[in-house]
Amino acid sequence: MTPAENMTIALLERHDALPYDLLLLADPSREMIDAYISESRVYLARIGDERVGVYVLTPLDDKRAEVKNIAVQESWQGKGLGKQLLADAAIKARELGFEILVIGTGNSSVAQLYLYQRSGFEITAIRKDFFVQHYPEPIYENGIPCKHMIMLEKIL
Repeated sequence: MTPAENMTIALLERHDALPYDLLLLADPSREMIDAYISESRVYLARIGDERVGVYVLTPLDDKRAEVKNIAVQESWQGKGLGKQLLADAAIKARELGFEILVIGTGNSSVAQLYLYQRSGFEITAIRKDFFVQHYPEPIYENGIPCKHMIMLEKIL
């Protein structure tokens, strides 16, 4: 069995502690996380007793939900878990009655852009200077300044 086949994904209850260690892998601002987390569903992935991943599903309107945060523990990256988390998010969004799944990532997030497009998402918009305007410290990934949010959508 692959690691992704051994992974279980469950909805966190409101009283459960948030896995900030995982959430901060995808979003370096606890303040930004706290701004969207209360209106969202948080799904935690485990392999055995180990927390290996997380995603946050947030309704945007009656038809669209957004994956606001998705992360895999660094030691588990490259093993298909992110792809499985995305697939689970699409299933959960569809079960909740949404027709479109939205996800955004930085212009410098080349691995994420690859994964999202391979998973059926298409680029629909660019939010110019999003990270410059919303984060106090500059963000760099892969030696590239992260300035713009690239928005992608997938029809469910």
